[in-house]
Amino acid sequence: MTLDYETLKFIWWLFIGILFIGFAVMDGFDLGIGALLPFVAKTDDERRVLLNVIGPTWESNQVWLISAGGALFAAWPLVYATAFSGFYFALLLALFALFLRPVGFDYRSKLSNPVWRKAWDWGLFIGGVVPALVFGIAFGNLLLGVPFYFDSDLRSYYTGSFWGLLNPFGLFAGILCVSMLVMHGAIYLQKRTNDVIARRCQSAVLWFAVLFSALFAVGGFWVAFDLDGYRIISMGAFDAAPNPRHKTVETVTGAWLNNYTQSGWLYLIPATVFVMTLCTVVCSRLDKTALGFIASSIAVAAVILTAGVSMFPFLLPSSSDPNSSLTVWDASSSYLTLTVLFWVTVIFLPIVIMYTHWVYRILKGKITVQTIHDNQHTAY
Repeated sequence: MTLDYETLKFIWWLFIGILFIGFAVMDGFDLGIGALLPFVAKTDDERRVLLNVIGPTWESNQVWLISAGGALFAAWPLVYATAFSGFYFALLLALFALFLRPVGFDYRSKLSNPVWRKAWDWGLFIGGVVPALVFGIAFGNLLLGVPFYFDSDLRSYYTGSFWGLLNPFGLFAGILCVSMLVMHGAIYLQKRTNDVIARRCQSAVLWFAVLFSALFAVGGFWVAFDLDGYRIISMGAFDAAPNPRHKTVETVTGAWLNNYTQSGWLYLIPATVFVMTLCTVVCSRLDKTALGFIASSIAVAAVILTAGVSMFPFLLPSSSDPNSSLTVWDASSSYLTLTVLFWVTVIFLPIVIMYTHWVYRILKGKITVQTIHDNQHTAY
């Protein structure tokens, strides 16, 4: 099978979207549980229950983020270079917060000192909240436009600062992301625990689902009526060699809804967010937690799809020079690179998905306080 260059560019937009969705769904509940740790669990044994729910799998879940970063570097090198330069300090903040997770999991229960354990509990809380907040802020700033431009030699210049990322819409998107992942983590935790922990998780699912739905609705109106979106006026052939300066782009309030107005069925994607969030709450109240986790996963995926479809074909809009914005059509690697990567992904991505499914089948079941007592010296 031979694919043309334009088709490959679009396929890689789908592939990288799948990787980011995989990270948000699989590692998202880890981050959410980390954020819930000091509040849902009241005793040391209960906190150890939470740690052992995600302890065996959090490392493999984080591979989705590493894979997404690697794919971004290989398929969209201009996006990788520009975004990682512009968001350098924000990403370092998220990375340093993530450092607390492996150390916290491995060393938190090594000493019985309550001060030691409480310190690591808050460290794991930071390792859950801060990355979720930073990733949400980064996504919000993508919708606003990133302050960079290319000169005539295609050298990228970032004109913003770390503090510039902390604008009202960026912070709003960060809080939305945190509330979404805490809901996602709470329903997974309810699925894997019982008794008092599960009841507390049930309440957390309800409150954070309401908060998430309300923020998502407000965000939709904000994007539609108060946010400048980007649209392409003219550009070269979609299958031409990448050159981000060979196009004309304008900014118009509400332009991020253009794809939805042109294809009305796409509104089903944001509608799915509300429907699946409601299903998550209903399943949580009925204790159908497996179905609730599936519904929550679909809601998380639909949020990312909503943003991706809104921005398509833009990948990294430029607020300094809209014509320098990076799109699917002018920021991709060469035809040969995308072709080789395509076949590698087609072979290995299903293997990763099947392996992940197998691992979670093996590790299914509830973790209880009694489980911790029975495995006092081997549990986290």
